[in-house]
Amino acid sequence: MPTPQLTLNNGVEIPAVGLGVFQTPPQETRSAVEAALSAGYRHIDTAAAYGNEREVGEAIATSSIDRSEVFIETKIWINDYGYDQTLHGFEKSAAKLGVEQIDLLILHQALPSEFDRTLDAYRALEKLLADGRVRAIGVSNFMVDHLTALLDKATVVPAVNQIEVHPYFAQREVQAFAAQHGILSQAWSPIGGITFYRDGEHTSTLQDPVIGDIAKAHGKTLAQVMLRWHVQQGRSAIPKSTKPARIAENFDVFDFALTAEQLAAIDALDTGKRGGPDPADITLATFGRPIPEA
Repeated sequence: MPTPQLTLNNGVEIPAVGLGVFQTPPQETRSAVEAALSAGYRHIDTAAAYGNEREVGEAIATSSIDRSEVFIETKIWINDYGYDQTLHGFEKSAAKLGVEQIDLLILHQALPSEFDRTLDAYRALEKLLADGRVRAIGVSNFMVDHLTALLDKATVVPAVNQIEVHPYFAQREVQAFAAQHGILSQAWSPIGGITFYRDGEHTSTLQDPVIGDIAKAHGKTLAQVMLRWHVQQGRSAIPKSTKPARIAENFDVFDFALTAEQLAAIDALDTGKRGGPDPADITLATFGRPIPEA
């Protein structure tokens, strides 16, 4: 079954579900991407800061799948912000991936303490888009104030904002603002891979009884129900795994549908508590690290 596609604001299509490789060691990345491509994935999300772009590129290049059929997404890290630095950041990523054109290139964080550098970095993305070096551009972990400040200066509206979204942390205000401006929300940690404390207990979405009951009703796993929740609400989702069986399971979400009541029940689980770092706290002093040359 072909992967459902989402259409970005510039007409480019992106597969609704992709494989994420955050925190996947380089030595495991190639086999994970190979397993994903075999399972039907045609969208791989990586980042310069993950240190595994080279292995993503190798897995795609040695597969039997034509490069044009695989949507490659990567991110510029904050150390490479600034106009010329970001142009060079693209060159580093493209060389490691072994491609001349990247399908979606996004800024990894807003870097609010040095937002002028963020704006210069985005201006470089606009240049890369105009030159055909990338097919679409976007951002990641941008909150409403960051998006507002960016839109005030940008000439190209971001195609994507990749943010933490799962049943325990939905960021509806950010999603709604993005939707108003034609920006696709893309979910990282889409099945709540980060563990949370709820009601004084160390629990996770994969142990949630509400999601569990919905999963039983459909004969699906809790992870599949959560990914279906994203798909039906129009988000892109990039689940991460290194296990072939789990990778295949996460992609098997296109043969059932949640009811409106089930979607609402999952929506009601939102705690408003972030699992990842607060975007406002991202600084070069605390999170900066140089990205190696290709």
